[in-house]
Amino acid sequence: MNSALKLSFFTLILVALTTACKFFFGPEIAFSGFSPVLAIALFSGYVFSKKEGLFVLPLLSLLLSDLFIQLLYQQGVFEYPGIYGGQWKNYLLLLSATLLGALFRGRSYQALTLGALSAPTFFFLLSNFMVWLSAAETIYARSMGGLITCYTAGLPFYRNSLLGTFVFLPVILFLFNYVERRKASLVLAR
Repeated sequence: MNSALKLSFFTLILVALTTACKFFFGPEIAFSGFSPVLAIALFSGYVFSKKEGLFVLPLLSLLLSDLFIQLLYQQGVFEYPGIYGGQWKNYLLLLSATLLGALFRGRSYQALTLGALSAPTFFFLLSNFMVWLSAAETIYARSMGGLITCYTAGLPFYRNSLLGTFVFLPVILFLFNYVERRKASLVLAR
């Protein structure tokens, strides 16, 4: 199988995994945020260069899964839309996670761990700050107390995104190495 075909197959697997996680875990508040999205973004930053389309894999995985969830929502099969206002902010934060992966690019497991910890933390801090900024006064007061309340409300999502990143990042690396080289290993090289 040639390299482009392998990458296409790998991308389809990631889209399916992302969509399945959104479908099964998204509606359950206890599991919401448990997703491979940040792991895919980090992986892409770790493995691909700009000329190889550093941002293509995470954007494609997220966009196609969002479109599929939107289709399910329109059919009445899923309880919330896949496409919604302000969604571009999540895409922008996802791209920043890809940049974090590129920043931590290397062959050390310490860099892998640091990235897996940094991306969900960065996403949590910025996304909740943006929610607080755009929320009506009735939801979160424009005060330090309101900001703390907003961050507190986001803690379950943060926990799940951390867990999802630490679970899915090694899985994605193993899968990529298996598809790319027919060798299951936790290697960050192409």
